[in-house]
Amino acid sequence: MIKKLFLFLTVISFNFAQEIVKDTALLMGSRFDFTVVSDSKSEGQKFISMAIDEISRIEKLISSWDINSQTSQINRMAGIEPVIVDKELFYLIQRSKKISELTNGLYDISYASLDQIWKFDGSITTLPSEDVLKKSISKINYEDIILDDKNYSVFLKNEGMKIGFGSIGKGYAADKAKELLIQNGVQSGIINASGDIAAWGHQLNGEEWLIAIKNPFNKNKIFSWLPIENKSIVTSGDYEKFIMIEGERFSHIINPKTGYPVKGLTSVSVIAPTAEIGDALATAVFILGKNDGLKLINSLPEIECLIVDSDGEFYPSDNLAFKKDSNNYKNLKKSLSKTLTRVKEYEKVYINDPDMDLNPRKVNKFETNFQVYRESASGANGGKSGGGCGCN
Repeated sequence: MIKKLFLFLTVISFNFAQEIVKDTALLMGSRFDFTVVSDSKSEGQKFISMAIDEISRIEKLISSWDINSQTSQINRMAGIEPVIVDKELFYLIQRSKKISELTNGLYDISYASLDQIWKFDGSITTLPSEDVLKKSISKINYEDIILDDKNYSVFLKNEGMKIGFGSIGKGYAADKAKELLIQNGVQSGIINASGDIAAWGHQLNGEEWLIAIKNPFNKNKIFSWLPIENKSIVTSGDYEKFIMIEGERFSHIINPKTGYPVKGLTSVSVIAPTAEIGDALATAVFILGKNDGLKLINSLPEIECLIVDSDGEFYPSDNLAFKKDSNNYKNLKKSLSKTLTRVKEYEKVYINDPDMDLNPRKVNKFETNFQVYRESASGANGGKSGGGCGCN
């Protein structure tokens, strides 16, 4: 009995000796926030440095802005010849094509040919012409990304085609950094890649991590805290990056079929086994719209989402418990309605943060049943299920 009591006290003392270590870095052109649970601050900083190095490595591999990256080489050789790439990049492109198939091309990494048409840095003041858009979208087609799984080569069939990972790159990087830290013994942590969040383990008190979801009409406020365990949450919003042309707002999320920024939704939050999957699906749902987006999410296991449209209406997927009859929801809806009537510019909207009732399912095993990803990722990382997307 004494030995058992001593062991119990030792475990308690060990847990409370741990601490949360945090740091921030600018990577991939975005802010990354790191949180790890470690035995000391110095050890925590060592782990965070390890994660930063991993993300920097991935950026050099997938960046389309780095002329020395394999992605840039693929783009330069478009219509000319295949490019042999690392298996990691090959499988990432392969999984991206699977998402394109799933969404009938509304998610497509070959959208990058539009990069020079829509710039969200304030440099364009007029809408692109129909002829320019038509010419650009003619180069967008995931089926023209030819993959050779024997030689691990990638060939863009048509000259002028480009691929880019702006829609999944940060999520993938967060997954890989998380995977590396877990392999090195970090049992709990969060990597927040500017809204692409990969979390694992628990807080020091044993409770789940609480992830804040931004108020889409005032990005400096939070409208909900969502508890997660060994999951990822990714939020895409039209408030993140946009331009105003002739008094009309155009967001950075573009429909590859039309070449125009999408309208109708303000925010999409996807809860998924990995940030890579969540990243891709958040973009796809934004383009698909409310009805088709929910239909897609409801057809996938272990995937949940919360959609907010431009009128402030909330639409949860079937597996996300969300009580619309709660007082908190009614207060939020009333506040949103009043504010949107008064001010249409989202940056000027101020509403209270309701304590909304979200009750997601708990996942006991960190493994995706997302079959379309499992099939395309088999063989990556020694044949481990999930491949390079951070699954265990």
